[in-house]
Amino acid sequence: MIRIKAGVPRRATLSLVLPTVWGAVAVTYKLVCPLAQQDGFGARVVTSAVFFVVGTGLILHVRQTLLRELRQARRVAGAAQSVLLRPLPPRIEGLNLAAAQLSADRGATIGGDLYEVVATEQGVRVVMGDVRGHGLAAIGTAAAVLGSFREAVHEESELDGVLRRLERALARHLRERSRAEHPSAGPAPANPVAEEFVTLLLLEICRDGEVRALNCGHPWPYLLSGTRVDLLARADPLPPLGPFPLPSELPALHCGHLQPGEALVLCTDGVEDARDSRGRFFSLSEALSQAVHANPIAPPQVVLGSVFTALLRHAGGTPADDVALLVLRNGRPVRHASGTAGPATTNQQSTTHR
Repeated sequence: MIRIKAGVPRRATLSLVLPTVWGAVAVTYKLVCPLAQQDGFGARVVTSAVFFVVGTGLILHVRQTLLRELRQARRVAGAAQSVLLRPLPPRIEGLNLAAAQLSADRGATIGGDLYEVVATEQGVRVVMGDVRGHGLAAIGTAAAVLGSFREAVHEESELDGVLRRLERALARHLRERSRAEHPSAGPAPANPVAEEFVTLLLLEICRDGEVRALNCGHPWPYLLSGTRVDLLARADPLPPLGPFPLPSELPALHCGHLQPGEALVLCTDGVEDARDSRGRFFSLSEALSQAVHANPIAPPQVVLGSVFTALLRHAGGTPADDVALLVLRNGRPVRHASGTAGPATTNQQSTTHR
């Protein structure tokens, strides 16, 4: 540990010593070397060559230093991403899943979008959220919400209890951030950053496939049943977390059952807000229809790759806002009337979800 800490000042010292040496060489040549005092053409050529070599050396050194710092920043960003958005396993409690996130900040690997999937005693609990804006402030808010979710899902028996824990964690984080940004402003106000908010979707998928949801201003997920693409629900969501307190009653919305072979696709609003060069919005439902047209039970990774390819093509590169996608497919076997298990098949009867 001591050697690791000592390595940082040693590199910093070297980064200062080398330019000093190059500069000393140039100054010494100009003041001491007799050739540098002459005005002849040959002397000027030699002097120009010396300063050219010194300047080139300084430029190469600065370039090498910047590249080294860039590589270090990317390593740090990768480590932060692995903690904030942990890689999801390919399968959790019979659900096959895949997720990906793309930051709108050039060179950044993480942004203000968040997602997590956790197996609990109540079933698989899922969160998908979108912090207002992007950048370092959004990353800090996302970390506070995700940290609270990972703890609350195991301790709260009901979904509304999880949401209230997230609300308290967000309020506490914003108060602390306001105090840090304005340390001389006195006591933290009741609403420290009134314009900050987080849209949030909570899902609970029970072992029998029943889906319950609480939605705070977030896009509803899409349900893939065979080649059909429908919204999981069309109910009006609650306001986003932050500006307004949650109501006293928070009944979870029952969204039917996720049958074997069916899938849910969760996204942040940056996906369907993406525009092309003519200002047209990206149609996620059309992209999903194309993804499942050839293979109605395509693996989540295939669906995810198809949608991201269509999104990047539509936006002409990186979208203007952070985007995140999460695909969960029920890979549990079908239970026949006789009680025997069979392979997962597609179910075209959408009435079971309403």
